[in-house]
Amino acid sequence: MKSYLKILEESLRNNWDSTFLCNYSGETFTHGSVAVSIAKFHIFFEKAGIKPGDHICLCGKNTARWAVSFLSINSYGAVVVPLLSDFTVESIQHLTNHSDSVILFTDTDIWAKMDKDALPGIRAVVSVNEFTLLYSADKAISEAYETITDEFNSRYPVGFERENVKFFRPQGGELAIINYTSGTTSAPKGVMIRYESIDAMIEFSISGVHLTSEDSIVSMLPMGHIYGLMIEFIFPACMGSTIYYLGKTPSPTLLIKALKEVRPKMIATVPLVMEKIYKSNIKPLISKFPVNLVLWIPFIGDAICRKIGRRIMETFGGRVEHIIMGGAALNPEADRLFKRGRLPYCVGYGMTEASPLLAYSDWRTYKPGSCGRPVSCCEIRIDSEDPHHIAGEIQARGVNICSGYFKNPEASSNAFTEDGWFRTGDLGISDREGNIFIKGRSKTMILSANGQNIYPEELEAVINSQPYVAESVVVDRNSKLVALVYLDKDAIRKDSLDEETVSDIPENIRINSNRIFPSYSRLAKVEIMLKPFEKTPKMSIKRFLYK
Repeated sequence: MKSYLKILEESLRNNWDSTFLCNYSGETFTHGSVAVSIAKFHIFFEKAGIKPGDHICLCGKNTARWAVSFLSINSYGAVVVPLLSDFTVESIQHLTNHSDSVILFTDTDIWAKMDKDALPGIRAVVSVNEFTLLYSADKAISEAYETITDEFNSRYPVGFERENVKFFRPQGGELAIINYTSGTTSAPKGVMIRYESIDAMIEFSISGVHLTSEDSIVSMLPMGHIYGLMIEFIFPACMGSTIYYLGKTPSPTLLIKALKEVRPKMIATVPLVMEKIYKSNIKPLISKFPVNLVLWIPFIGDAICRKIGRRIMETFGGRVEHIIMGGAALNPEADRLFKRGRLPYCVGYGMTEASPLLAYSDWRTYKPGSCGRPVSCCEIRIDSEDPHHIAGEIQARGVNICSGYFKNPEASSNAFTEDGWFRTGDLGISDREGNIFIKGRSKTMILSANGQNIYPEELEAVINSQPYVAESVVVDRNSKLVALVYLDKDAIRKDSLDEETVSDIPENIRINSNRIFPSYSRLAKVEIMLKPFEKTPKMSIKRFLYK
């Protein structure tokens, strides 16, 4: 298995003068200029006494300089600790300390809110916006940073050339990333990801998605989370592709504008984004007479769906060959129509602990409703007496699986079975072709009074397909099922609904959903939420807040 750092070295050399990292409508770096920046940071780390294996925290918004910072740290052999800039300042400080980081790369505005006295282990703080030194614990660190350029020129008197690009060589088992799954300050779970885990994921990605130095992508997922970090950054970086960063989570208008201009070959996103496109742009079309009557007629309906699919692909720039979704299940109604419209999409399955993929299938073989088949570097088993029919916990093992949780031996021990399989906490079944079908989280499964297993995620998929529903969470209250629903205010405004009609929506949702649900999983009540549900970095609802 080839090291991703070796692949990256070759990519930088082979694409020296071509564009690599870009802030959309902003700063741009070529492969050569990124290589120079990396070499200068390596000089600073060396002179500052940083050694391979030391931990360096990286907290900032998605930008080209964030990406340069990550590569500089990881290619030196230091462990990157990416933290989401959305975490509270208190959480950032706590996790920086918990991770044993010795240097902090962060946005200037985040540093302005932090208390340096609360970070006793930090020896230097570098601005990820401007690459300036914001803080140093001693004069030697300041001198090391101030003399980077002089030292660089001394080491490379005739200039820094392609052949000068040389990165750290992992020997096997070395830690590469500590990725915290949340901003909690109590018993934090920092997932320990090895270089070999990244290598395995890049090897699989290369076999599944054909990206080249001629291609571009638009980055819309947070790089502080392993999904965006791996699929939208490390993988295309190894392929020499050009990456455009949109900064904060983009508005639909900005995203569509960027996609049309950049014309990406691959889009990595979460189902929530595609579902919004379906509900705002597609469902109104197929709900109108006479389309709603002929949509399910063979040939005629298929032709309509293909036309809709072509319109969507044009909106995405016209060059997309892969739409990869992860983080949650796709609404079944949207899933069926996307398939009929021949969109090149699939829904994968993964988690931070798997670096991140556990299952994936190319769109040509993707089975709607599933999340693909196990990736080549990983085995999956269903802990059930009948894995094809009775849901059991999905368990995995392979080189992509993490080493556990940093400084949290109890959580690390509980995460694995006695025979070494990682416990995902997800419940699912598999078909005879190996496709995985997720039923829900073991922690969220509801046991009905008559002993039936109820999976809230399956009920929510039906509820979310109802008119004027943006998102929902089903909870158990005194043995009765209650649906918490946040309404689609834009759709209500667009249809000019009066107050009386809006007040009828909850009961309509309950009645229409219960027509589909079996008797043991019918809703007793629908409650309207006034604000959107709080979400994790991968846009999953924080269900524990709504019990």
